[in-house]
Amino acid sequence: MASDRTPPLRPFHPFHPLRETQTPPVGAPAAPLVLKPGTEWAGAWQRCLAAAPEAFRDERVLNLWAGTWQPDGTPLPAVTPVDGTPVPGPPRLDAATAHRAVRAAVDAHREWLHVPLADRKARVAAALDALDAHRDLLALLLVWEIGKPWRLARADVDRAVDGVRWYVAEIDRMLPGRAPLPGPVSNIASWNYPMSVLVHAMLVQALAGNAVIAKTPTDGGLACLTLASALAAREGVPLTLVSGSGGELSEALVRAPGIGCVSFVGGRDTGARVATAVADLGKRHVLEQEGLNAWGVWGFSDWTALGARIRKTFEYAKQRCTAYPRFVVQREAFADFLAVYLPAVRDVRFGHPLAVEAPGDDLPELDFGPLINAAKAEELTGQVAEAVRRGAVPLHRGRLADGRFLPGQDTGAYVPAVALLSPPPSSPLHHAEPFGPVDTVVPVDTEAELLAAMNASNGALVAALSCDDEAVFARLAPQIRAFKVGRNGPRSRGDREELFGGFGASWRGAFVGGELLVRAVTEGPTGERLPGNFPEYHLMP
Repeated sequence: MASDRTPPLRPFHPFHPLRETQTPPVGAPAAPLVLKPGTEWAGAWQRCLAAAPEAFRDERVLNLWAGTWQPDGTPLPAVTPVDGTPVPGPPRLDAATAHRAVRAAVDAHREWLHVPLADRKARVAAALDALDAHRDLLALLLVWEIGKPWRLARADVDRAVDGVRWYVAEIDRMLPGRAPLPGPVSNIASWNYPMSVLVHAMLVQALAGNAVIAKTPTDGGLACLTLASALAAREGVPLTLVSGSGGELSEALVRAPGIGCVSFVGGRDTGARVATAVADLGKRHVLEQEGLNAWGVWGFSDWTALGARIRKTFEYAKQRCTAYPRFVVQREAFADFLAVYLPAVRDVRFGHPLAVEAPGDDLPELDFGPLINAAKAEELTGQVAEAVRRGAVPLHRGRLADGRFLPGQDTGAYVPAVALLSPPPSSPLHHAEPFGPVDTVVPVDTEAELLAAMNASNGALVAALSCDDEAVFARLAPQIRAFKVGRNGPRSRGDREELFGGFGASWRGAFVGGELLVRAVTEGPTGERLPGNFPEYHLMP
């Protein structure tokens, strides 16, 4: 649910820019890996307690509502996907308390919408400075809580801070003739990009004049989001952060009459329920849902360039809404495709994100760490096995033994890279996003088959088509049901001015990105039709 664009790396302390670690000579026994000193979870937790004592207490986090960190809710047990050891779980509120929190946010919204823009900019800018000052800790929390490799975790934090700074600089030109919504924005987001998607959206929503509510994802990101929210709340940004099950809190976070807009990022099943609720109530909404993003290969010859891009598609184990888990390849070019695809997949590196050969080594450059939890790993492994039993052909099956792990660590959440040829229509891998390091490859003979295979999920967020002939690309690209289609390269969520949305079942409500994000959470002239997918109309930017 976020961009593939990585900002330039900044120097930091105590961990230094990554370099490839040296491997022992051939035939020499490999020394057991060790946890990089200074990266332990216990140390990260103590740093949270010191940085935001109002939000963290002993072995639990608090909920933020009515402008105060509240010791309510029942903490759930949780473990890190990195090695299966315990971490604090979300303090789940009951429905009645969630309604009280929403009413308090409505009151805060009525005050905040009268705060002058210059003051809002100053408070958000101060929050960004605080986030930047705690960049290393926020990134380390992302490693432990959702398994992101260190480079990608830092990029998530940097994109949140740098992206919102752009809005602080540009917001003056976006707001003339517009006003805050009549109530706060309620955010329900997935776990995979807590900073660059959720915190980014929350701060822009507040900058535009709205109080903000967010539900912490149940699967991960709790401590990171809590620390980020504490730093912003200190600067007077009106945030509410609560935990709980979607089913129990949806009445308050989606249906409460005071909510001005619902922003959702997640799967289609939950998204469909939210869409039904907001449509019935006529609420402003932004619902980003999954889609099977496909990469087509048709009339193409620059195999070296394509091969250089394959490995990068496995970043973060394809656990992002702009991943490319489906390759649709012209049959007569299939041998050339495999000649560059298979070596790239075999080079994918995965394992414990904080494991090093020696204490003084830099953190490893990995393509991915664990999946979000062991249950997801088991589900995906089962889907692969079932697809093979029903006729899919394994092109590549990585081995868990090839991963980088600490001696004796729990590896239940890890899945090596897999590539399957032609999954059967009965398999979920045929038509749905796996959200894991599993590619499906489909050979086709005609343009019609190419388009049908690329459009298997009835709408996607992004797509790519490797094609030598620009005229052929121009003819085929409009028939691919994705919001963005890249020629000979991937498209991503994008930053700053770049817009983002989806086709078909992958998106409902207002499109975002650039000025459209501000328009999605403000009111304009009477009768304004926002670009997006709405029940009564579809309007492209």
